Amino acid sequence: MRKTSITTLSLALSALVAASAIAPVAQAKRVRVQEKVWVCDHSKKKATNGTMIGAIGGGLVGNALGKDTGSTLIGAGVGAVAGHEIAKGSSKRNCHYETRWVYRNR
Repeated sequence: MRKTSITTLSLALSALVAASAIAPVAQAKRVRVQEKVWVCDHSKKKATNGTMIGAIGGGLVGNALGKDTGSTLIGAGVGAVAGHEIAKGSSKRNCHYETRWVYRNR
């Protein structure tokens, strides 16, 4: 019984010593470096405006052609999709390289 307790205690202590010796080695050094990254600014505002203008215009056309609520809703839906796609396609994407500081593990 006593021999088993001593063996268990010595194994536990050796595991503790090994874990404490490995812990500092496992921590990586963090280094601050510069990186060039490709950044694009997307203009969501133009696409949203196109959607609203298209929906209003499509609703007016649908109401003029159908003279009922269903035609107005269909026209508004088609106009919203068309306006969004037109505005999204015509909006200019501003893409460029930027230099940023990032932290890397070494």
